Amino acid sequence: MTEKRDDEALVEEVVSAYRERSVFGEIRPSPAFYDLDDDGRLRAFEEANRARAMESALDPQGLSTTAHALLARIKAGR
Repeated sequence: MTEKRDDEALVEEVVSAYRERSVFGEIRPSPAFYDLDDDGRLRAFEEANRARAMESALDPQGLSTTAHALLARIKAGR
């Protein structure tokens, strides 16, 4: 795999809404974030902003998947 393809996969992983949790339910940062250089992190940030804006635009409540996940945790009392 080329370095560019590696970076693209890392950016995609960082942009994903999925995050691992510790045994105590704490959200863990994506390990891929630490494998990106500054340019890759900036690209991931910009891509995440675009993805969340699209999710919000398509959602009847105007919320992103991140917002839905956070609200669900609040409602569950975590």
